[in-house]
This record gives sequence, C-alpha cells and structure tokens, in this order.
Amino acid sequence: MHLLRNASLAALAVVFASATAHADPKKAPAKGGDMEFEPESAASTPPSKTLERAIKLYDKKDYFSASIELKKVLDGESGDDAKNKQRAEFFMGKTLYQMGFYAGSMAYFDKIVQAGDNHTYHGAALKWLAALSRVLPESSGILEKIGSYDPAALNDPSLTSVKDELLFLLGRHFYKHGDFDKATALFQQVNRQSAFFIKAKFFEGVTYVRKYEGKPAVDAFKDILIIGEERPAAYTADDIDNYRELAQLQMARVFYSTQQFDTSIKYFEKLPQDSADWAESLFEASWAYFMKTLNSKALGNIHTLNAPYFENQYYPEAVLLRAVIYFKYCLYDQADEAIQDFNDKYGPLTKNLKDIVAKYDDNAEFYEYVKKVKASKAGLDEKTQRLVMSVLNDKTLLKSFAWVDELNHELDMLTKSDKAWQTTQVAAEVLQELTVQQSVAAGDAGKVARDRVDRLSRELGALARDGTKIKYEILEAKGNKISADAVGARVSSEHKEEPIIIDDEHFQWKFDGEYWKDELGYYRFKIRSRCPKQ
Repeated sequence: MHLLRNASLAALAVVFASATAHADPKKAPAKGGDMEFEPESAASTPPSKTLERAIKLYDKKDYFSASIELKKVLDGESGDDAKNKQRAEFFMGKTLYQMGFYAGSMAYFDKIVQAGDNHTYHGAALKWLAALSRVLPESSGILEKIGSYDPAALNDPSLTSVKDELLFLLGRHFYKHGDFDKATALFQQVNRQSAFFIKAKFFEGVTYVRKYEGKPAVDAFKDILIIGEERPAAYTADDIDNYRELAQLQMARVFYSTQQFDTSIKYFEKLPQDSADWAESLFEASWAYFMKTLNSKALGNIHTLNAPYFENQYYPEAVLLRAVIYFKYCLYDQADEAIQDFNDKYGPLTKNLKDIVAKYDDNAEFYEYVKKVKASKAGLDEKTQRLVMSVLNDKTLLKSFAWVDELNHELDMLTKSDKAWQTTQVAAEVLQELTVQQSVAAGDAGKVARDRVDRLSRELGALARDGTKIKYEILEAKGNKISADAVGARVSSEHKEEPIIIDDEHFQWKFDGEYWKDELGYYRFKIRSRCPKQ
C-alpha cells in the first residue's frame, strides 16, 4: 500500500520557517533618549549653521522643519564636508523614523549600511535598524540590512540595551540564508532574562531540525516548556502561551519523524482546543495513531476535522488516510467511498485553482485580484473561496501583504501631512521612494500569492494521483477477495475490533449526526478487519 506521509525530519522544515513574525506594523515604535547615540568626534570640521539648526529642530521634535534643513545639507547647499553630510544622513534617517515614514527612514539607513565602515555612523545605525524591525514586516528587507553586520559589532557598549534583540535578528538572518551553525550560535547567546530568549530558543530548536539533529532540537523546545511552567515576568502571557504551543507541536513532529509514535501522540494531545494549531495537531496525530495501528482513534480524529467548526481549514490528505485505513482492514467498499469523496470534493476545486493562477500574468494585477478574494468580492463560489483563503493566511504571504499595507499607509500619511512640507524636496524624495517600493512590494506580494495558490493546486493534483493508485490497489484486492471467497477462505482474526476503553470520567454514546464542540477530539470508530487468512 502506498503511504502518503514521509516520516522524515526533513519533511518538517517547511512548517517552521514562517512560524512567527517579529515585527508588528501597528505597534507603536519605542522612543527614548537611549536611541540618541552619536559617535564621538564624528566630524572633521565644525557643522554649518544649517546643520546645527537642523539638529536643534530635531531635538525640539520639530521633525518637519528638521527634515527640510537636513535636505539642504545633503544637497550641498550648506557647504558641509563629507563627515558632516554623513551626520545629516544619519539624522535624516532618525527624523523620518520619528515622523512615521519608516520605509523612507530605512532607505536612508540603508545608504549607511551600504557604505559600511567608511560611514562614521555605520555602527550607530544598527540600533535604529533594530527599532525599524519592530515596526516593519520582515518582507521589507530589514533582516538583510541587519544581517550585513559582523556579529562582533554587537559587543559595542552602546548596543547593550538591544544586544539580545540583535542577536535574535542576526540569527534569523543566518537561519533564513541556510547558515545554520551561525544561526544556532547567535540564538544561544541571547540572555535567558531577555524577552527575546523564548523566541531565540524556539528558532534554535527549528534550526536543529533543519540540521537533522533531533535531540538538541527537543532540548531547545523543552526549555520553552519549562518557561511555560515558570511563567517568568520577562515575557508576556501571550508569548509564553504561543511559544509553548508551538514547541509542543514541533516536539510532536520531531518524535513522529524518529518513529517514537507514543511520545509524538503525547505532545500532539497537549495542544489545547483553543490553539490555532489544534486542528493541525489532530490531523498529524491521526498519522501517529495509524502507525501504532490505533485506527479507531485515527478515524475519530479525521471525523472531528469534518465538523463545521473547521470548514475554513482543509485536510485533503486526511480523506486518503481514511481510504488507506479501510484498505488495511479489507473494507474495500468504505475505502472506495473515501476515494470517491476526495475526487468529488477536490477534483472541481483543483480545476478552479488552476483557473485562478492563470487569470493574470502580471504579478501586480494578481495582487489586486487577491485583494478582492480576501474581501470576498472576486465572484468565487463558496467552497473555492474558502479553499483559497486557507492559503492566503500563510504567514509569509501575510508579511508580504503587511509590507504593501505599510507603504500604502505611509503614502496616505504623506498626502495628509503639512501642506507646506508636501511641496519640499524632501517630501518629493520620500514620495518617489514610497511609490517605487510600493510598486515592487505589490508585485512581490502578487507573486507569493500566486505561488501559494499554484502550490496548493499541484499538491491536490499529487494527492489525486495517490488516490488513483489506491483505487487500483482496491480493485486488485477486491478481485483477490472474490477468489478467496470462492474457495471458502475464512476471515482473519488478526485484526480484532479495537476496544474503546472508557474511564470513570467519560461516557460513551453514538454519534447522532450533530457535532458538539465539547465532543471534538473524542470520537472513536469501531472497526473490524474483513481480511481473509493467508
């Protein structure tokens, strides 16, 4: 029998890469005097009156006026030397940040990053890049800019307040680019008392999974479970609960991949019903139950996933697993029925997905179409709409859309800013930067969205081919059974009906066709083998 799931550590890696986002575009930026770091003896000559005035305006929080004066310095109108122009560049990045033009701010800090050690403010910019990472999504490219720094730069005393955050961000950068040894080394340096420790420990575990090292991965995830028990004050309750659940799910997957199915099931079942990953844990646990030949529970989990509470989540592979289980028990009619259920439900949907992918060649146009899908205004039928939305909630895609949203927000903010400032050169420069970035970001988001829908279409196609193979085996097995029946073969007692054991805290009653929320996850199927003796 062709099995659908490959129990390997490598198969888990794709699940982890977008498990969590660092930036929250709606979160207010952290401000304070500790951000106002400047290198000593930064300039070789005294600043011009224009630059002095710009810095005084910045200190007075008159950022609109400060940006105008700084632009004069950068355009060479003030007569400042190169070092003072570098200072103006640094202050322009800070000024735009304080004004809320984060994309424009990042563009200025990127110039400093590109100049490297030749720029007096290269080290000082790192703290501001950390601040930008809190308000910009990862898809903005902020990690790449932070990742251009040597990790040794984090030992600068001026970075003490953000060192743990930068260690985590640098680790994320190296993880993203496949340099797992550097990533784990950085994650392990994050102080246990830091609010970033739990995040770093989670990604440390994920990185070890990518390195096919199950034991250190489990050790890292167990550290998170300890934090979940201790609940130290350094973390928010949401962070503790979120990362504890993620750690439990990843541990279950690691133990499944190493064929420790009992332990895998234990961790799958630790996820609470209100967890965002609970349905996923039910589905994946059904495979562990199948591998343990505890198929009454495996089928019960699959039955739970059919509840209307999960109508926006799709587990097509679960339908084929149901077919495989029935096949193993020689219940060929039920196995055949499961294959037919899959074809009836997902055949038309697969075609619809292909049509959607082919709808627009231009990625920016596809982005605009996807916005209509997300708003339920694309004219899709209900089932196709729900299926497409199931992949449009992919975390990587959400980050891509968040970046476009941020750029649109800043463009809108510019049009509502002080009218006099809108006519200045710096405003025109910010407008041009935002317009170009928005166009590129929309195209990128459209491409990611197209790739997600196309991948789902291809996955359903592959599952349909698996279903066809199972169908052929069912037909062959039915033929063999007819031959066995003809010679009077007896049904095997090898697979007895699995007993459903009820403890003192539970009751048993038949499913009456109506799902109740407190019943979810507790369903069991009575199943008895009909296979003939060999």
